[in-house]
Amino acid sequence: MVAKFNQIDFETWERSEYFYYYINKIKCKYTLTAQLDITPIITLKEQKSLKFFPTFLYAIMRAVNENKEFRMAYNQDKQLGYWNFVVPAYTLFHEDDKTFSDVWSDYNEDFNTFYSNVVNDLNTYKDVKGIKAKPNQPKNFCSVSSIPWLSFSSFAQDTYEESDFLFPLIRFGKYYKKDDRFFIPFAVFVNHAVADGYHTSKLINDVQKFVDKAQQWGK
Repeated sequence: MVAKFNQIDFETWERSEYFYYYINKIKCKYTLTAQLDITPIITLKEQKSLKFFPTFLYAIMRAVNENKEFRMAYNQDKQLGYWNFVVPAYTLFHEDDKTFSDVWSDYNEDFNTFYSNVVNDLNTYKDVKGIKAKPNQPKNFCSVSSIPWLSFSSFAQDTYEESDFLFPLIRFGKYYKKDDRFFIPFAVFVNHAVADGYHTSKLINDVQKFVDKAQQWGK
């Protein structure tokens, strides 16, 4: 897939007034947390001996790429727009010294291709130290990180200084079993200028939608 940046036309964009309001007047960011039922993912993982992280990451990225509000950014000329797709950028944890490194993988709508891309990158860069392990991260990325040591009920994140970063920051925790179902805490950090509660709720519901279809895309 070839990444393409689509510039926003502020004259016709339905969110123009809201964007300027939250960028200039009330500079608001927020985090929304939900508990997702990932039983279909666990079932697929066990049936096919898959790794959990790249399998769940696929559902997340399919949902992100269905919602342009979470693919918005500024280009090199500081013009607002959205990418036709974004790739996953995620963290590798180093057990020996408890540090992490950022890695990114190519995106593909085909599950088997996506899964192979992520697993190959996990294996290739698992021993590379430093914040940025895989070089040449593209500009069209979405940050997804796991906190597998804790099943949290809420999550808050913010940046100390103002920035032009508009992509969401997606975090999920340790999954747990309840009444024969598996659940996972899932949090999305959002810049209010590009997405309201409706859009973030839709994103989370879309992740659940793709999780529910795991048997279909995992064939």
